[in-house]
Amino acid sequence: MEYINLIIDNISDNTDMLYTFTSEIEGLKPGDKVTVPFTIRNKQHGAYVHSIEGQPDSSIKNYKQIIEKDPHISLPADAIEVCDFMRQRYFCRYIDAIRCFAPSGSPPKRRPRKDIFEGSDAEPADPPALTEEQETAVGRIAAFIDRNEHKVFMMQGVTGSGKTEVYIRVIGECIKRQKTAIMLVPEIALTNQTIRRFQERFGAGELAVLHSKLSDGERYDQWMRIRSGIAKVVIGARSAVFAPMENIGAIILDEEHETTYKSDMTPKYDTIEVAIKRADINNGIVILGSATPSLTSAFRAAKGQYEKILLTARYNKTPLPSVDIVDMREELKQGNKSIFSLELYRQIRSCLDEKKQVILFLNRRGYSTFLSCRNCGFVVNCKECNISMTFHKTEGEAVCHFCGRKTKAPTVCPQCGSKYIRYFGAGTEKVEEAASEAFPDAVIERLDMDTAKRKGSAEAILDRFGNKMTDILIGTQLVAKGLDFNNVGLVGIVAADISLNIPDFRSPERTFQLITQAAGRAGRGTDPGRVVIQSYTPDHYAILMAKDQDYDSFYETEIKIRERIGYPPYCDIIYLVLSGASEEEAAEGARAIKAAFLKRTGNDHIKNVLGPRPAPISKIGGLYRYQLFIKCSATDWDLYKEALWRIKSKAAKQKKKTWALYIDVNPFGFL
Repeated sequence: MEYINLIIDNISDNTDMLYTFTSEIEGLKPGDKVTVPFTIRNKQHGAYVHSIEGQPDSSIKNYKQIIEKDPHISLPADAIEVCDFMRQRYFCRYIDAIRCFAPSGSPPKRRPRKDIFEGSDAEPADPPALTEEQETAVGRIAAFIDRNEHKVFMMQGVTGSGKTEVYIRVIGECIKRQKTAIMLVPEIALTNQTIRRFQERFGAGELAVLHSKLSDGERYDQWMRIRSGIAKVVIGARSAVFAPMENIGAIILDEEHETTYKSDMTPKYDTIEVAIKRADINNGIVILGSATPSLTSAFRAAKGQYEKILLTARYNKTPLPSVDIVDMREELKQGNKSIFSLELYRQIRSCLDEKKQVILFLNRRGYSTFLSCRNCGFVVNCKECNISMTFHKTEGEAVCHFCGRKTKAPTVCPQCGSKYIRYFGAGTEKVEEAASEAFPDAVIERLDMDTAKRKGSAEAILDRFGNKMTDILIGTQLVAKGLDFNNVGLVGIVAADISLNIPDFRSPERTFQLITQAAGRAGRGTDPGRVVIQSYTPDHYAILMAKDQDYDSFYETEIKIRERIGYPPYCDIIYLVLSGASEEEAAEGARAIKAAFLKRTGNDHIKNVLGPRPAPISKIGGLYRYQLFIKCSATDWDLYKEALWRIKSKAAKQKKKTWALYIDVNPFGFL
């Protein structure tokens, strides 16, 4: 008989601990799914094996016994160690981490499901010749794979330098050595483009896909293909980092700087950190690829924690696009109040005449950013969140982009009854309307979260653009990430200042990355591309350095600012949000958490605690929100972690608690 420590499959802080059961089932190992009697009534419940207990606890007289082992579901060998890491790093429950690895859905009850690769028209393709830089990169990385040695590489390559071909060659090296690989992309919309290239080289037999747009049944089938060892290569968005693979040789994150690699749902994990942990356990390598690496990755490369690989030239030798910055203040002075500057209009017209395609980028969806009465100043706000609602003209609705609440857009002012309700600001929907009026002969499509709601819609839009059926593609950051179309002659960045005005210390970094990445979609064929950046702050260093594609100067400028203010990568930011039904309850909870934290760490740490104060968006979903920031150096991490775990555990046990606590380590948003 063995004594087995289990994680109960139950989302509750009250059961977030290890439970010891006896077992007479031979060969149980960490990650196996079992059924156990649980609660006073001994109701059958799912659980996962965490560890094998050497000696029973003598204070416990009657252990319950495991009923059976699930014959189909067993997590990969590294899963429990990764889950332990996630629990300590991200303050999540055991089961929150376990469910990242576990399959969703269930086996098909009737006929087999359609293969998600069925109908693909990808034809086998011969590998292209490598440039000298690509050859060197593959050789350096393959050496570590060959030695079964863990290493993290930061591969910085200009847009169009052939990073994807390096990824494919590295994965090929893994397959040669009977290893597996995970290829991550920042957006689900990009998976089809990546899948096609991988199918052309490896065929569909050894590929699997994991992302949230698959149905539960499709996800289950893909999970089983991976777990059985049929699939050797997994492609997907961030959740694919948990693919149930053994003997992982490489985990690759394309566009590693993208914020989508940080989960904003429980567990609030950082995909890069999880990837590095899994690769370390498996003696595999990690590639963090980008033309604009995150400041944190670049900092770690500079310190020698990552090995840096540079790709300095475009694969096809085409020069980087020419870039013009338009001062929109001057446009206003000249009487131009339209969305398009005269220069952007002229270049779009020229591009269309040359039968080239255009991408227009604006990182804000909807038609107008807010509705207001010009008579009394009334603004249409969300009743649940107390923030301005965005007008979506297609639906005729005002929508809250935080809680999703919708209401019919008013035609008269609800406050004074006047008819002077007007729409202010611009989103992608308004840009689409303006482009249709300015260029009636062009075929125009829009790609944002509104048009990409339905399964397959984003892929269909991109396919039409790739097949040159669309002249102008308008979109949010979805169009700025990793798209590779060789007929794009012009990229127009409609409002470069939007990301600069977000209350976040990373705003300049995000702005530089968005502009550089968006600009990189132009001129990927044989002809040089063009870029027009419209801005009301054209002299900002992030915009000027993005114009010149000067990453090194931007890094040196920004890293000095981070060091001076003591922000990441010089520390971790632990972000605490207290929410309550009333503002007083949320504020009281925040004050109590701060006092408890300083009691456990000492008042000399008060300099590292910022707040409490109301969150920038002080009310979401009917709950009021207060926030605390804790700046945590590497030397303070163990102390702070222990203090926060004690606070979290004590808060979970309080029966009369009137607030809820949320903890996020290094979030990419503070709204």
